[in-house]
Amino acid sequence: MLARALRLSHALELTLYVILAMSVCDASLVVALGLAVLAMLALRAVVIAVTYAYAGAYASLAPRLSSRQRVLMVLGEYLSFVVTFLVIMPFERWWMGDDRLPRQATEGQGLTAAAPEDSRPPILLIHGYGCSRACWWWLRAHLEAAGWSVATISLEPIYTSIDDYVDPVARRVDEVLAAIGATQLVLVGHSMGGLVSRAYLQRYGGARVARLVTLGTPHQGSELARLGCGDNGRQMRPHSPWLQALASPPASVDTVALYSPQDNFVMPPALLELRGAQNQAIAGVGHLAMLYSPRVVQALLTVLEQTAARCPRAVTAAAEISKVADA
Repeated sequence: MLARALRLSHALELTLYVILAMSVCDASLVVALGLAVLAMLALRAVVIAVTYAYAGAYASLAPRLSSRQRVLMVLGEYLSFVVTFLVIMPFERWWMGDDRLPRQATEGQGLTAAAPEDSRPPILLIHGYGCSRACWWWLRAHLEAAGWSVATISLEPIYTSIDDYVDPVARRVDEVLAAIGATQLVLVGHSMGGLVSRAYLQRYGGARVARLVTLGTPHQGSELARLGCGDNGRQMRPHSPWLQALASPPASVDTVALYSPQDNFVMPPALLELRGAQNQAIAGVGHLAMLYSPRVVQALLTVLEQTAARCPRAVTAAAEISKVADA
């Protein structure tokens, strides 16, 4: 489990820094702990600095931002990185809990009619590379506050072929639709999660998916993926054989690709666009910060409302049984 692995690695890292501070700097335990925390934060700052330095080679391909916009963007990405990997993901059970899907049936009472909110298709959130369902903590809460039924999934192991994630996603799709009593849902994928969604559509078709929305997905790969680990990292290299196979045949579902031209994990920016999809740029947002951006949430909600408006309410099994009972 990723959360357990992160807790262990962070504990070992913190211990190492404490030992170094006490032995090299002759610091007390309290001071050493403070220095260790600062060292952990500094290391994460270096990681984000490296991603932006790497993306700098392609900066000429993205719209220019003011100095203030650049500072806020980098700071927001750094805070998103720290919060996601040091706070939320290691302690997932504190933050996430189980998905709060409306229950179609109650014990001993059989099927019941769905709630009014269930007239809209449910949403399945699929996370990206090296993450878990915990990365959706902030965004899931905002979608639920807007009245949407939201489900998540954790894809494990974290370093394997993207194809290995397709069957677990298919099972989760079936579980969500059965729980809601709906016939279709909306797939929302962040980063690699968008590729997982497309691989699902390629293998199983789009009969159960009303729409696909991707956030910062490397549809054509990313130069930074050359530094990635595992089969999934290699598959996300620009124009890899896996990506070329994914593009033929194209996704069979209407797709909206939301992305930032200043993405610090997917570069150059043109690789974020998907041919045949509605590509929408949201400037001045980092890759991880998309998961915490009010502008991204608003854009996503707009797409979701458009999807709900054009998809008439599917008649659920519960409603059919209710009609038979009334007759």
